[in-house]
Amino acid sequence: MIKPIKKLKLYGFNNLTKTLSFNMYDICYAKSPANRKAYIEYIDEMYNAQRLTEILTKVAEIIGAKILNIASQDYDPQGASVTMLVAEDHQRDPSVPQDVVVQETEVPGPLPEAVVAHLDKSHITVHTYPESHPDNGISTFRADIDVSTCGQISPLKALNFLLYSFNPDIVMIDYRVRGFTRDVEGKKYFIDHKINSIQNFISDEMRDKYTMVDVNIYQENIFHTKMIVKEFDLDNYLFNTAKKDFMPGEKKHIKKRIKKEMAEIFYGRNIPKM
Repeated sequence: MIKPIKKLKLYGFNNLTKTLSFNMYDICYAKSPANRKAYIEYIDEMYNAQRLTEILTKVAEIIGAKILNIASQDYDPQGASVTMLVAEDHQRDPSVPQDVVVQETEVPGPLPEAVVAHLDKSHITVHTYPESHPDNGISTFRADIDVSTCGQISPLKALNFLLYSFNPDIVMIDYRVRGFTRDVEGKKYFIDHKINSIQNFISDEMRDKYTMVDVNIYQENIFHTKMIVKEFDLDNYLFNTAKKDFMPGEKKHIKKRIKKEMAEIFYGRNIPKM
């Protein structure tokens, strides 16, 4: 385990690859086929390629990256993808040692007003999957996002903004540091910042909304956190309808089905019918 230090002088570029990957889910109940179709159309419009490009552009601002290329696509019948290649804003001489300040505290990342670092050889991607399932009204929206960077700063700095942008019901987050970099004496460093939990990079306000579980493999620099919303108000999960539109028995049945769907996604397994 690397002893915390204030400053590390690296030989050339910081070659550590830091990858933040996560799935975010939005769950709803759409009573009629027309409502299910309308939900898919709503999600497709809300998170089309243009909107996703705007979100990823803000992510690039947060991590201080210059956008080199953007490829975006809206799919038929639904869904969208955006891939963004980014690089640091300035060129540096790789033969000159690089001073890296080792971050010893874990703090939530900023919203897009602040630029915190410069990155190189990096990419940001997002893919969306809005779906109406053959389950009598259950519909889901899934967004898969990857932020992969080389350099001093961690892509975890963008996590707060992305969570606020999508406001999901369920989140599965993976963070991994791969490869190694060397100091001027040739010693390898397999991580250049302190991390105990992904949770520490999320604001208190956001953490309070979720039940959170960690599965971390510290010796491999692999970190996993999954999140599910604590509060459940049926009105927040009904598309184009309201609780008053259902009989008490119907409301209870719909609530049970939605919560079962959420639990199955969160725990990653099918739950037998009660």
